[in-house]
Amino acid sequence: MPTMESVLSDLAEDRVTGALRLDEAGTVYLTDGRVTYAESPAVPRLEDLLTADDRIPAQAVRQARQAATEDRPGGERLVGQGVLTRGELEFCVLSAVLDAAYFLSGSAAHHRGFRPGDRHWLGPQWYFDVAGLSRECERRRAQLDRAWPSGELDTLPVVPLARIPAQRVVLTSLQWEVLVAADSTATPAELAHRLGRPAYSVLLAVRRLAAAGLLRVPEAGGRPGAAPAGTGTPAPAPQTPPAPQTSQTSQTPSAPPALPRRPKTTGEPRAGGEPREGAAGSAASARWLPAATGDPADVNLLIRLRNALEALT
Repeated sequence: MPTMESVLSDLAEDRVTGALRLDEAGTVYLTDGRVTYAESPAVPRLEDLLTADDRIPAQAVRQARQAATEDRPGGERLVGQGVLTRGELEFCVLSAVLDAAYFLSGSAAHHRGFRPGDRHWLGPQWYFDVAGLSRECERRRAQLDRAWPSGELDTLPVVPLARIPAQRVVLTSLQWEVLVAADSTATPAELAHRLGRPAYSVLLAVRRLAAAGLLRVPEAGGRPGAAPAGTGTPAPAPQTPPAPQTSQTSQTPSAPPALPRRPKTTGEPRAGGEPREGAAGSAASARWLPAATGDPADVNLLIRLRNALEALT
């Protein structure tokens, strides 16, 4: 049975436009053979990410979706109405697509069919080449394995320890949200939907919390050094979870590699809507974001930027 990646590669070669529906796993939207959006029930919807913490009115997003047309998709309506800036929308779409692509990657392509011409209501915001998405999914798998080399916690309820073997721990803001929201019954995916956070980010936070000794883990196969799911050779590591350190390095990942400078262009930046009052960012701060183009270098640069920001939080 072909994988999703192989089917997408064939569609990319034919430079098609439409939607590939993968049974209950999700849907991938393409424009001229490049992925412009992906969604999956396993991850929060873009609407959930946009309206988390009431930063953006849910009614405005719902109205933009209902009024979206091919000539003026919902994303243009949101920006034009000043609900959010162009930079906010593009960065949120980037996060949502990478999130869904990770959970769709490697799945068998039991698809209900390809619907030519079908477009997502937001309209194209970024263009992702299939090979680039596959590389990013592999990088994310490797990052999860480095944090905690076992996939058992990915589908189990998150259970914080009542007492930890340390006097002080350092947490990121997302790790704090996960611990506060964990009720010993919700899985990482369920917590992501509750918090309106990308599912992969929550999953990574859970694995790092487990590595720091702050979560209850399975007795067998759930410790650092246990064999990851699908392997038979344990990774060399201590047989018990290390206690959290009191220094800042206990929860802060290593510094990311330096980002390359983007060459200057003579073209004017694409115009965006005026920022709403209290929005995270302003028109001035969003002008440095590259315009949505078909150049893979633009998308790859923004992915590296997002990874760097992720490593700092």
